Parts: sequence; structure tokens; C-alpha cells
Amino acid sequence: MLMWNGTIIGPSDSFHENRIYDIKITCGDCYPDFPPSIFFLTKINLPCVNSTTGEVEPSKFPVLSGWKQYYTLETVLVELQREMLRAGRKLIQPPKGTMF
Repeated sequence: MLMWNGTIIGPSDSFHENRIYDIKITCGDCYPDFPPSIFFLTKINLPCVNSTTGEVEPSKFPVLSGWKQYYTLETVLVELQREMLRAGRKLIQPPKGTMF
């Protein structure tokens, strides 16, 4: 199993602008045949993120639910940032620095 800690910087012109989100990525023994598990450590309000645990829920995030072996972790991170622009555009966010 491989684990990484990462950071996503909130995109400009969104409710996420100037915010820094810490995440934890875990790739199991069957990666890349199966998608990684991703958890936000910093609180965020997005439809694909469980509001209690911070888990990016595969059933609500197409990159994970439709995982392809050739996808990379960069693919996941870029799509999460795009999701912030789409869904998070009008969602009020928790105070900066709040953690799960």
C-alpha cells in the first residue's frame, strides 16, 4: 500500500480561492487496477466529499467510479480542482483551516 499527503490550492474566482486543502491519498495493492482512496483532511463543502469523514465518495465522483487503469493521481487531483469550480462555485465553505 502506498500513502501520500498532498495539497490542493483552491482555484481562482471560486469560493475556494486562496484556500489550501490538505488531502490523504492511499493506493492499495491493486492500484492502478483499482482507484485510490482520497480523504480531505481540511474541511471542504463539495457534493462528492462526505461531510463527516472527508472521504471523496467514489459513487459521487466520476473519475473514481469510472476508474481506468491508465488514470494517474494527477488525473484525480485535476478533476477534484475542476469539481471545486463546478459544484463549489456557490457552496458556502467552512472557515479556513478547519479540519475533519
